[in-house]
Amino acid sequence: MLHGRDTETAALDELLAGARAGRSGVLVLRGEAGIGKTALLEHAVAAAGGLPVLRGTGVEFEAELPYAGLQLLLRRAMGSLAALPVPQRRALRAAFGLEAEAASEPMFVGLAVLSLLSDHAGDGGLLCVVDDAQWLDRASTDALVFAARRLDAEGVALVFAARDGEGSFAAPGLPELRLGPLAEDAALALLAERGGARADAVRAQVLAQARGNPLALLELPLAQAAGAYGAAAAAGALPLTTRLQMAFHGQVSHLPPGTRTLLLVAAADHTGDPDILVRAAGVLGVGVEDLPPAQEAGLVYVDDEDRLRFRHPLMRAAIHQRAALPDRLAAHRALAEAADPVRDPDHRAWHLAAAATGPDEAVAAALQRTAGRARERSGHAAASAAYERAARLSTDPAARVERLLLAAESASEAGEIARARAFAAEAAKAAEALAADGGPAPGTSGTGHAEPEPTESVADAPRGASTGPTGHTGGTKGAEPGRTEPTGGVGPARAALDRVLSRAAYVRGLADFWEGDFAAAHQLLLRGAASAAREDPVAAARMLVQATHTAWYLGDAEVSGTMERLAALELPQDAPVRAVADFLVRALGPGNAAGDPPDVGEAAAAARAARGGRVDPRDLVMLCGVGLALGQDAAAHDLAVALAEESRESGGVGRLTTILFFRAEAELFDGRCDEAFATASEGLRISRDSGQRQWVSQLSSALAHVAAVRGDEDACRELVDEALESGTGTSMAPGAPWAYWSQGLLELGLGRTQFALDRLSLLTGPSVRHHISAMRSVPDLVEAAVRLGVPERADEPLARFEAWAARSGQGWARALVARCRALRARDAEAEAYFTQALHEHEPHRRVVESARTELLYGEWLRRARRKSEARGHLRAALGTFERLGARPWADRARTELGASGASVTTGQEAAGGGRSVAEEAGLTPQESQIVRLAARGLSNRDIAAQLFLSPRTVGHHLYKAYPKLGVVSRGELAPLFPMD
Repeated sequence: MLHGRDTETAALDELLAGARAGRSGVLVLRGEAGIGKTALLEHAVAAAGGLPVLRGTGVEFEAELPYAGLQLLLRRAMGSLAALPVPQRRALRAAFGLEAEAASEPMFVGLAVLSLLSDHAGDGGLLCVVDDAQWLDRASTDALVFAARRLDAEGVALVFAARDGEGSFAAPGLPELRLGPLAEDAALALLAERGGARADAVRAQVLAQARGNPLALLELPLAQAAGAYGAAAAAGALPLTTRLQMAFHGQVSHLPPGTRTLLLVAAADHTGDPDILVRAAGVLGVGVEDLPPAQEAGLVYVDDEDRLRFRHPLMRAAIHQRAALPDRLAAHRALAEAADPVRDPDHRAWHLAAAATGPDEAVAAALQRTAGRARERSGHAAASAAYERAARLSTDPAARVERLLLAAESASEAGEIARARAFAAEAAKAAEALAADGGPAPGTSGTGHAEPEPTESVADAPRGASTGPTGHTGGTKGAEPGRTEPTGGVGPARAALDRVLSRAAYVRGLADFWEGDFAAAHQLLLRGAASAAREDPVAAARMLVQATHTAWYLGDAEVSGTMERLAALELPQDAPVRAVADFLVRALGPGNAAGDPPDVGEAAAAARAARGGRVDPRDLVMLCGVGLALGQDAAAHDLAVALAEESRESGGVGRLTTILFFRAEAELFDGRCDEAFATASEGLRISRDSGQRQWVSQLSSALAHVAAVRGDEDACRELVDEALESGTGTSMAPGAPWAYWSQGLLELGLGRTQFALDRLSLLTGPSVRHHISAMRSVPDLVEAAVRLGVPERADEPLARFEAWAARSGQGWARALVARCRALRARDAEAEAYFTQALHEHEPHRRVVESARTELLYGEWLRRARRKSEARGHLRAALGTFERLGARPWADRARTELGASGASVTTGQEAAGGGRSVAEEAGLTPQESQIVRLAARGLSNRDIAAQLFLSPRTVGHHLYKAYPKLGVVSRGELAPLFPMD
C-alpha cells in the first residue's frame, strides 16, 4: 500500500484506463531521491493487469553510450521491427549498432519508437515505464520525448520518473506530476507498517530527519540501529541523498569481502548481464557463490530476464561512489577485460578510461573510435563526452588538439553551446601554442578517424550546429574531395594550423548564431573562411555560403562583402558548391542588378551534375531562399518540394524545417494559404521538437501571415509574439520581417491604415529592406501611404521594387508595379495601369493579389461613378476572397459592392462566409492536414511517415474527420480537396 499518494495513484490509474480504451497518455514523475517515484512505477506495473509492460532504467554509467537506454527499454518490442517503414527500420537498426551502413537520423529513430510502441500495444494497450530518466543518454531521451509528444490513439501509457538535482531529463510539453513529502500522518502510517523506529524518541528523530521522504523513513531506522553513519549524519548535517547513500553503504559494509567485491563489479556494470558479471568477477577472484548474502539482505535481486538488479538506484550509486579508489579502478579494469573487444568495444573503452590513472594514448585512441561510432549513430552528446575524455588522456599533443576539435563539433551538434565554444577555444589555443613550439602539425598525428561527410548549413543544423566546414567528422586523414594542396609558400604546419583555426571559428560562429548574436557569428564565419581559403577553398566556400545567411540578418553591406569574398575563391570545376557559389554571387553580389538574374533550376541542375551527381542536398537549400529573393517563386517551390521529399527519404530531418519554410513562403506568395498553413505548421512542430529556435521564429511569422490574410487577429498577434520573442538586444528576431509584414497586412485589411503604415515602414530601413518579405511588402506599403494621403512615404521603396521587378522578369511582378502606379497616378492615367495590371496577372496563380487588384480597380470605378463597370470587378474579388477565407478583404469587397448599388445576397455568407471546406467542417489543423493527404491517395502509413505520427493516430483523426465532412470513406475526399 502506498501511503499519502492517492492523487498520484489516481493519475496513474487514469492513464491505464485510457490505454485500455485505446487512448495514449504520458506522465513525468519528478521529485527528490527516495520520494517515492519508483514505488509509483511499481504500483502502475502491478495495476496494469493483463497489459503488456516495457520497463527501462537510466544508469549514470551508461549516459555516454548513445541509445543504450532505449535499446534496453525496447528489447521486448523488437519483434515488430520488420513491420516498420524502411527509413525508420534502418535508422533504428543503425542506432542500435545492428546496421553499419545506414545513418541514424534522430527523428526517424523517434518515429520508429512511436511505431514500435504502437505495434506492441496492439488492440489491448501497453504500459511503458522508465525509471531514473535523468540518467538516460541524450539520444535515448530525445527519441522517447519525440515519440511521447506524438502519442495519441495508440493505447500507450508512458510514465517517466526523474530525480531532481542530478543528470538531466528535459521534457518540455509533457505532463508532469511533482511529488512532495508525505504528510505526517502518512509518514507515521508508513513507519508503523514497516515496524521501524518503535520508541517514541527514535520515531520523532526519524520523522524530523526524513522530512516526509519515504525511502528515508524506511532506511534511516535500519542505519541507526546498525550504527551505519556518524554523529554529523545522524544530526542531519549532511544532505538527505548523502545520508541515504551512507545508509545503503552501511548495509553493504557488514557483508563478506567477496560479496562486497561482487556488488562493486555489478554497480560498475550498467547491463546486469550475468555473463559479463561472472567473467569480470572471475578476474577479481569472486563468483556467483558470493551473491547469496546480498540477496538475503534484500540489497539485490535477479529479475525475470536473469539480470542482477539493485533494490533501489541509490544503492548502486552508494556502492560505486563510496568504494575505495583502488577497488573501484580494479572493478573497471575487470569489466574492461570481460568486455568483448569486437562485439562490445565501447563499453570496454569506457571501462578502460574509468580505470586510467593518467594519460594513456592507447585508451585515448580507443575512446576516439568509440566517439566516432557514437557520432555515426547521431549520439552527438555521447560523442562529445568521449572525445573530451580522449583529449584528456592524450599523450600526443597534436592528437589532443584534434580530439578537442571533434569534442567541440560534436557538442555543437548536440546543442551544448557552452561546451562547444569552450572546447573550440581550448583547441585553437593549444594548436597555436603547439605551432609556436615547433611541434607536429595538428591533425597529422596518424590517429584514425571516420571519413568526412558534407556539412549542414547554419540554417539547417538541428539545435546547435553541424559538423565542420568540410563536413569534418574525424580529423584530416588524407586529402578530402575538392581540397587543393597548400600553395604560395605556406608549409604543412601553417596549413594544419589554419585548418584548426577555421574549424574552431566555425563552431564558435555557430554558437553565436544560435544565441542570436548574428554580428559575432558573421565575423567568426568570415575569419574561419579566411583561414581555410588557401588550403581548402571548398570548405571556405561552404563557410561563406553560411555567412551569407548571417549577413542576411545584418544588412546590404554585409551581404555584398560576403559575396566579394565568395567571388574571390578559386573553386575546383567539379565541386558541387561551385554552382551554388556562382549563383549566389550573380544573384546578390555587387553589380548584380546590371545583368540577367541566374536561374534557380539551372543552378540546381549544375550542382547535381557535379561529380557524377554526388551532390549533397544541403548544398542546394540556399538556392531556394535566394531564388525567392529573385522572384523565381515557382522554380524555388519545385526545388523545395523535391528537397523535402529527398530529406524525408534519406533521413535529413535536420534541414527539413529550412526547406519547409522556403516552401511555405512560395505558397504564401502564390496565395495558397491552406497549403502554406499545412507546410508551416509541420515545420513549426519539427523546429520546436529539435530546438531550432530560428525556425520557430520564422515559421511562426509565416503562420501569422496566414492568420493576417484570414483576418484572425488573436492568432496573428499570438504568432507574431512568438516570432519576435527570440530577438536580442543586438539583433532582431529571425522572423521579424515576416512578422512586421503580417501585422501591416492585418491592419490594412481591417481598415486601420495608419497602424498598417507604421508596421510596414519598419521594413524600409537599410538593415532589413533586402529581406524577401520586405521587398514583397512594398505594394501594401504603397496602398497604405496612398490611402493616408502621404504617397511620398513610399517613393524610395517603390523605386527599389520597380527595379527589382524589372530584373525578375516575372509577369506577376509587373502586375504589382502597375497596380502601385495606378494607385499613385492621376485619374486620367490610373485606368491604363489597372488594365495593365489585370492583363499581367495569371488567371490561376497568385489569386489573392489578382483579387486585390480587382478590388482596387472596382473601388476606383465606383468613385468615378462607373458603378455598373465596378460591380463585375467587385463581384470577382468577393468570390475569390470568400473562397480563400480572406474575411477582411471579403467584407471590404462586400461593402464596396453594396455602395455600387448591387444587392449583396446573404447566400454568400450562408455558404460559409468565405471559409474553406476544412474550416466550415470544424476540422482541427491536424485533421485538415491528414484529410488533404488522404485525398491525394496516401495510405495511413504514408501519411504517418510524412507527418511524424503513428498510423494508428492517422486512422483516429480520419475517423473523427469523416462525419464532420459528411463522408464515409477516403474515396469521397478528393472532390472536397482537389489538388492544384
